[in-house]
Amino acid sequence: MPALPQPCRSALRQAVGPGAWNQWWRMAASLTLLLALVLGGPGPFEAPPAAAVDFTLTNQNGADFHGQELVGTSFAGAVARGANFAGAQLQGSILTQANFADSDFSGADLSNALMDRTDFSGTNLTGAVLAGVIASGSSFSQAHIEGADFTGALLDRDDQRSLCKRAAGTNPITGIDTRLSLECS
Repeated sequence: MPALPQPCRSALRQAVGPGAWNQWWRMAASLTLLLALVLGGPGPFEAPPAAAVDFTLTNQNGADFHGQELVGTSFAGAVARGANFAGAQLQGSILTQANFADSDFSGADLSNALMDRTDFSGTNLTGAVLAGVIASGSSFSQAHIEGADFTGALLDRDDQRSLCKRAAGTNPITGIDTRLSLECS
């Protein structure tokens, strides 16, 4: 069972009474284990997943992140021009107000990433998964998007129209047509 801070344990023990404390604690541990098994998360005796790395406001120009596990990582305000993120796992990452001009995100999974006001000018997004991203105010000027999946992405209407003009292909991971994912007419 995850550690409960001592002041919380004391207050809870006092609230439920000394006789019910052990029963409550066993029930809470059992419920935690059950939820971990059902939801696939760490159990009460497993270590939690490693914390995401924080690259907020750093210079990552030309850095090589290809194929790396970067789930939940923050690149907020980072400058990463010409960086390689090909095949990287970036689900739920924070890329807001960053500069990824001319970077390579081909085959990367950016599902549910926050990438508002981000520069993706000239970026390679070929075969990338961008399902559920929030990318309002971002620039995709000259980005390569063949086979990218934008299903449920929050984009500015002008960006969506511009992307539709060059949308083609089917995402190799999700099987979703790029034009369909962008809701092109």
